Amino acid sequence: MSTFSDFMTIANNLSRYQTMTAADPTVAQATRYFQANISAITTPAQLVNNTRIFNYVMNAFGLGDMTYAKSLIQQVLEQGTTSSSALANKLSNPRILALAQAFNFSLNGASTTQTAAATTDVVNKYVMQTLETNEGQQNQGVQLALYFQQNASKITDGFSILADSNLLSVVQTTLDISSYTSAENIDLQAQQLDKLLSYSDFQDPRKVQDFLERFTAQYDLNNPNASSSSPGSLVTTLFDSTSSSSSSISVSLLLSMQNLKLGGA
Repeated sequence: MSTFSDFMTIANNLSRYQTMTAADPTVAQATRYFQANISAITTPAQLVNNTRIFNYVMNAFGLGDMTYAKSLIQQVLEQGTTSSSALANKLSNPRILALAQAFNFSLNGASTTQTAAATTDVVNKYVMQTLETNEGQQNQGVQLALYFQQNASKITDGFSILADSNLLSVVQTTLDISSYTSAENIDLQAQQLDKLLSYSDFQDPRKVQDFLERFTAQYDLNNPNASSSSPGSLVTTLFDSTSSSSSSISVSLLLSMQNLKLGGA
């Protein structure tokens, strides 16, 4: 198995994998709590001080490693995104900006948490983020490919790549650019990317897939043992072969099988 084939197995059956992930008991319990309580949140302070809600939201936006920064996130949510001086616009972190846009208390006030952006969209993001994280435990290349596929259309220039560590990792790997270049002047880095990439290509799903085929080939070359532990296609095969009698096989069992290494005990 290659990283590309593992990635394509998931990409071509994404809704199934999302359904399986959403039905995992831990994910389902966290989602139920979020859905039952988010509408009661009316201020940024309430959001950051409800640990379960806050952790769910932060993980949904790929900010799980910043749950310690409650004061910072509260300021971000209080200031919104309208002003160029707002913290969300100054931090150069697209994930924090996306969070501030979804929970725009300065614009929508107490009704913020009743919008689709702060409810349904957050649940969808949480499920996808969990799926990516689960795949990353087996093969980080698959996780990065899934992330890039979901976010490639947001790339408009070199700076939008440099601001996102996952996008940058994929681009550097694909183009065989040393990660040490990240220490260089950011303007020079952006200029280099401008010369090497046609950003309009990332609006075309076919060209994105071609780019990811190059990425995964280079990733496997750099990490020869990476793809041997990712059993995504095995799970899909089992899912397909049992679709007529899927009620007899629990989703949690399929997820557990997904997390097993091929050939493992």
